[in-house]
Amino acid sequence: MDSQTSKSSQPSQSPQPPHTFQVDLRGLVDLLSHHLYSSPKVYLRELLQNAVDAITARRAEQPDAPARVRLYAETGALRVEDTGVGLTEADVHTLLATIGRSSKRTDGIADGIQEVRSDFLGQFGIGLLACFVVAERIRVVSRSARTPDAAVVEWTASDDGSYTVRTLPQEARPEPGTTVHLVARAGAGEWLAPERVLTLARDFGSLLPYDVRVGDEAVTDLPAPWDRSYPSPANRRVALARHCHELFGFTPLDSIELNVPLAGIRGVAYVLPSAVSPAQRATHRVHLKGMLLTERAEQLLPDWAFFVRCVLDTDSLRPTASRESLYEDETLAAVREALGTRIRSWLTGLAAGDPERLAAFLSVHHLGVKSLARHDKEMLRTMLPWLPFETTDGQLSLEEFAQRHPVVHFTRTVEEYRQVAPIASAQGVGVINGGYTYDSELVEALPSVRPGTVVAELDADTVTAHLDAVDPAEELALSGFLAAARAKLDPLGCDVVLRAFHPLSVPALHLDDRAARHEQARAEAEEQADDLWAGILGSLRGSAPRARLVLNHLSPLIRRISSLGDPELIGTATESLYGQALLMAQRPLRPADTALLNRAFIGLLEWATHGEDGN
Repeated sequence: MDSQTSKSSQPSQSPQPPHTFQVDLRGLVDLLSHHLYSSPKVYLRELLQNAVDAITARRAEQPDAPARVRLYAETGALRVEDTGVGLTEADVHTLLATIGRSSKRTDGIADGIQEVRSDFLGQFGIGLLACFVVAERIRVVSRSARTPDAAVVEWTASDDGSYTVRTLPQEARPEPGTTVHLVARAGAGEWLAPERVLTLARDFGSLLPYDVRVGDEAVTDLPAPWDRSYPSPANRRVALARHCHELFGFTPLDSIELNVPLAGIRGVAYVLPSAVSPAQRATHRVHLKGMLLTERAEQLLPDWAFFVRCVLDTDSLRPTASRESLYEDETLAAVREALGTRIRSWLTGLAAGDPERLAAFLSVHHLGVKSLARHDKEMLRTMLPWLPFETTDGQLSLEEFAQRHPVVHFTRTVEEYRQVAPIASAQGVGVINGGYTYDSELVEALPSVRPGTVVAELDADTVTAHLDAVDPAEELALSGFLAAARAKLDPLGCDVVLRAFHPLSVPALHLDDRAARHEQARAEAEEQADDLWAGILGSLRGSAPRARLVLNHLSPLIRRISSLGDPELIGTATESLYGQALLMAQRPLRPADTALLNRAFIGLLEWATHGEDGN
């Protein structure tokens, strides 16, 4: 009984009817205009897109059907007429009044023409809705080309979400197709002005395959500049350079054909006339089946190809929902690789047949080619005679430098190179400055493309080993001087050694390596830390060699300083030599180094003004 009572007291489990979402059209339009679309101007692209798709759908069934799009603009209003497939009353209710329903899907209006699905531009069924970004009222008058004697249907919608549908006499639209009327919303009239409509139509639709006009002004400009015939290659380069200047605002160093039929790509890459940072994201202009998709495509080329700007037309890439960028998928990755291969082939062709143009290109964009050569051994092998590097023999290619020197020495930083370059050059040791972007990686990769080449990093020990030792008797005679100098620099973590080297104009050379600098930084941090951190940093103390100040025994200045009898004056002179060596290497100065330089300068002034000769 209790169980029965319990069961009867439970709420009814009968199914409830489902509810449908309610859409606030004004809120949705605000979302589109502020978050999906970058600018209200996309409304015109959506209108053109719908018209072109409607013509494509009609021509799939009637290949000889007319293909015209006409735009008529006046202050505060716009009319767009097309000779496309048109709509029935059922289509109007199904497609225009249902947000998110696309006329290009496999149901409804697209039944029977799925085989031409790839010819459509639209993908997401929100194109007409985008017009509410600039319009307060949209009126669509359409007549279907599929139904003989089809009624003319009128659909009128307001931005408050309401719409009406009615049929009109056939005289209202004698031929199949669609006419869209827009009435501007408050503050958006400028977007429907005739000059603005013409500019936007040409920007978006210059490569469309049909006859598109704003009033009597032609919009399309076919064939595309890269598909036209020219009397000669020189004429072609001039024409493409003019096109680049009109489109991007610069005259290119060169143009690269981007014809990749398997990827459905036709276009051109323009080489920038000035160097740009590799970190700067290159943006490109992409048309999808003739319609401008975006002027800011960033993922189109490999990262190393930052020295070109592209304009192209494709039928294979997939747009995002806003149709203002490209969807990152396997197709885009394949297109990126194919375009990278095309640019790589252009570089190889220049190296093989046009060295003057290649040299002009590399003088500006060698960084981009070096970036490519890091991961492409064939490109590195091809560019060996051309890529410039800073060396102790001047600006040379790796090939030239390797021919001159049995061992290719290099430094990993610019500071290290500046330390050793004058001395190494005087000793006949060739050194490459590997401190610039990608250079050390390419030098290390040299043996992989040039078998038998020996590459070695130049460190302080190697430099010191190439300097001549001083006669032991002479060094012993200077032991007092060296002891005083070492005592002065020991607190700075720097040793003092005596060697003989050229040029004589260099009295002292400061040498260290990364390990020595790291140990020096650790020691400084330990001195400034509290007890806990000092203990931790102390446990990390390494056994790396210390920095060293190499005094040049051949220098007249060093000989005079070594003959001084005053230990204090020797210390001041040693500090001056240390500071001068740091400045010569263009090393950043620590606070302790700056204090040392000031102290040495004041000390020398005091000695000079007191007339002391140090003896």
